[in-house]
Amino acid sequence: MIKKILIGIDDSKQAEHAAEFGFDIARKFNAEVGLVNIVSPAMTAQITGADPLIGMTTAGVGIDELELLELQKNQSENIVEQTIKKFAGDLAVTHFTEYGSTADGIISCSKEFKADLIVVGTHSRSGLDRLLMGSTAEHVVRHSPVPVLVVPLKSESQ
Repeated sequence: MIKKILIGIDDSKQAEHAAEFGFDIARKFNAEVGLVNIVSPAMTAQITGADPLIGMTTAGVGIDELELLELQKNQSENIVEQTIKKFAGDLAVTHFTEYGSTADGIISCSKEFKADLIVVGTHSRSGLDRLLMGSTAEHVVRHSPVPVLVVPLKSESQ
């Protein structure tokens, strides 16, 4: 019985399509929905001293790491709010914002939410790109303790 569905979202078309699919399933099963957006830690470069390429002294560049984290958190909340507004209707929605590895964050949230099903989109990477970039969906499928539904986004040429 599917009572709780966790949907992994980001700001991609693939995630939006997966969210729509996940909410449709939730309606059919009268299930609760959990939305998770993972904030990957961003590195900021604070460059000081002489630049070896141009020989000039540079001051600290970029924004403060706390400011960047706050911007990422706000963006994550916006993604969640827009998804709820677009697809939730009258369904109960719990949302999570996690920090770190996308796949591990989704799995962690599925345990916390006690999800019966995880729904994720796929970027349809293949070949060398997939080897170098890894596949969040594949990692979730391989390590999830519950079933995972991977929703592909058909290209316009199909």
